[in-house]
Amino acid sequence: MNDIGRYIDHTLLKADATRDAVARICDEARRYHFKSVCVNSVHVEHVSKLLEGSGVLTCCVVGFPLGAMATAAKAFEAEYCVKHGASEIDMVINIGAAKEGDWAVVEDDIRAVVRSSGTAAVKVIIETCLLTDEEKIEACRCAMRAGAAYVKTSTGFSTGGATVADVALMRSTVGSSVGVKASGGVRTPADADAMIAAGASRLGTSNGVKLIEG
Repeated sequence: MNDIGRYIDHTLLKADATRDAVARICDEARRYHFKSVCVNSVHVEHVSKLLEGSGVLTCCVVGFPLGAMATAAKAFEAEYCVKHGASEIDMVINIGAAKEGDWAVVEDDIRAVVRSSGTAAVKVIIETCLLTDEEKIEACRCAMRAGAAYVKTSTGFSTGGATVADVALMRSTVGSSVGVKASGGVRTPADADAMIAAGASRLGTSNGVKLIEG
């Protein structure tokens, strides 16, 4: 797929990511016209300045990778990121609450981040590898009710990443009104094509250049 670059959130979320490494992925994102660069909040201002005028968005993760932070902490981090240049926020849900079936807590957690993010698009990471299909569906419904712009499969830091089946399930749940981001394990052009065919409207990957170059 020749236009695959527009789907890609070019991602660097490793603990040992240096400013030079972050600058390299920003250069790659500009060169290949990726949709965004996705980083931890410590890098938000640096990335925002490097991408200024490029058309590539600055995306930051919040409550990452566990989602087990206080709602107020997630909301504060989201607000900080937006204030310092992020136009997209990828947040991790309260997975423990989801496993307990406490969907009010899950939804309120998402809503707090959405509100703190202002006009920035919020993508809600549900960590599909830890949920049953029924839990995945309900997590997606919580994200929709809370006003999220996307639902996202995975952090890439847990026991598994995106699968075609999960992307299809999420797309069938949210319909056409909310985006679906496949993240974790999108390594080849064939992987990318399969995820897009299943309903993904965004791809989170650290392999963006390989996907373009084949």
